[in-house]
Amino acid sequence: MANDKHIVLITGANTGIGYEAVKAYLRSSTPYHIFVGARTVEKGQKAIDTATQEIPGSSSVLEPIAIELASDESIAQAFETINGKVDRIDTLVNNAGAAFDTMDFASDVANIREIFNKAYDVNVTGTHIVTAAFVPLLIKSSSPRLIFITSGLSTLTAHSRSFYPPWAPKPEAGWPKPGVIANLGYKSSKTALNMVMLNWHWLLINDGVKTFAISPGFLATNLGGNAEVLKSLGAGDPAIGGEFIRKVTEGERDTDAGKVLSKDGTQEW
Repeated sequence: MANDKHIVLITGANTGIGYEAVKAYLRSSTPYHIFVGARTVEKGQKAIDTATQEIPGSSSVLEPIAIELASDESIAQAFETINGKVDRIDTLVNNAGAAFDTMDFASDVANIREIFNKAYDVNVTGTHIVTAAFVPLLIKSSSPRLIFITSGLSTLTAHSRSFYPPWAPKPEAGWPKPGVIANLGYKSSKTALNMVMLNWHWLLINDGVKTFAISPGFLATNLGGNAEVLKSLGAGDPAIGGEFIRKVTEGERDTDAGKVLSKDGTQEW
């Protein structure tokens, strides 16, 4: 069970920023053992096959793991599987997330309960359960790091100054509000996730765990099925987020533990 590689579990690692983080780990001079979390083993393996074709020759080891954040049974099974293979986890990256808002607030009004409940189930509750499940392995590491992927949309301070994000069309008088991009279910869940991160920061501070939230920036992921729309609005390459995760994993932002990290500093609460 001895393993001299840096052991990482990253959820939602078969697409988007998670997949780009896997590729960033493969490019690194640090040897990794990466558990590539996906909703099914098949999806995880497909991502591994593609990543290793793109980046051949890495000394890192990739292994698929099925983990569905909306299923306690799936999370428990993922823990049992990983616990049977390794004696610790050095970094847990809570990357998996979901958005159920559309790009039109007026359309979302009829489905508010479903949009909010499903977003919170994955982005907040499921992420919290995953963390609780894997903490016993995390605290066995000599240099443990716990990472939560949040969003620039989670900041209360920026929202208090003006309608946010700044590029979104401003709501006009009247009801409903056609053409307004609110993403309220997703935004609210990521704000809640920041509280989850802070709670874990204080819970594990005396265990030597460095805990962070990463706000990767405005990137063109397919979260909510809107990658092309996001690109048209100026969103960047998801590879930027993957490289950011690698840097935090390798200790480049350790002095900012307990904060929401942005690419060039820290994000307002």
